[in-house]
Amino acid sequence: MESTYGDRNHRPYRESVEELYDAISATFARGGNVVIPTFALERAQELLYILREGIEASRLPASMPVFVDSPMAISATEIFKRYPDCYSPAIAELFRQGRDPFALPALHFTRDRAESVAINQVKGGAIIMAGSGMATGGRVVHHLRHNLARPESGVIFVGYAAPGTLARRIIDGAKHVAIFGEQVQVRASICTINGFSAHADQSELIAWRQRMSGIETTFIVHGEAAVMHKLAAALGPGRIEIPAMHQSFDL
Repeated sequence: MESTYGDRNHRPYRESVEELYDAISATFARGGNVVIPTFALERAQELLYILREGIEASRLPASMPVFVDSPMAISATEIFKRYPDCYSPAIAELFRQGRDPFALPALHFTRDRAESVAINQVKGGAIIMAGSGMATGGRVVHHLRHNLARPESGVIFVGYAAPGTLARRIIDGAKHVAIFGEQVQVRASICTINGFSAHADQSELIAWRQRMSGIETTFIVHGEAAVMHKLAAALGPGRIEIPAMHQSFDL
């Protein structure tokens, strides 16, 4: 079983949504941009849905430009729209009403490189969603380069960042980070919201395992070492293995 969040529980979903709205509003009040490193599949579409809800509830301004600067995320969003029968009843109802759950008044899909570069001319009041989610590459690195040093701007991380990634260094409080061989000051406001993660939290992982009977051994993988050990302690009695690199087992 995986263990990405094996040492903690997520905040409730609605609280996470409100935290996102508050972080965006605070950044706009300072006159800056919001940069959201975004995974292209599911996370980008979920955020578009949440932003639309925020506009309809008057929690966010309808005039705010939202840039989805990821060809893969754009293509994925177009695919999502083709299969309304795969959604929950509430979202399927939006489709039946002829409403697009991912549409925003000032939404911009930027596929071309020139369009992506042009976003850097926008100095405030915009949301920029781009990959990769851990900022290990992709267009978001360019947007971080242009916004990290600006105290009026904000960076919102909405997913897990592995150790060693640019995203993780920023989340862990680095004052300077290397981007394209240049040291960039981190002066922007940094916010991390884990409540949108597709990974189960500790309570969900434990509940998932407890529903199974006849387990002889549990192998804990896909997590940081300290987190895997905390999950192992929380799982209770039974044989639990945390495999090391190249270690083998007879089953």
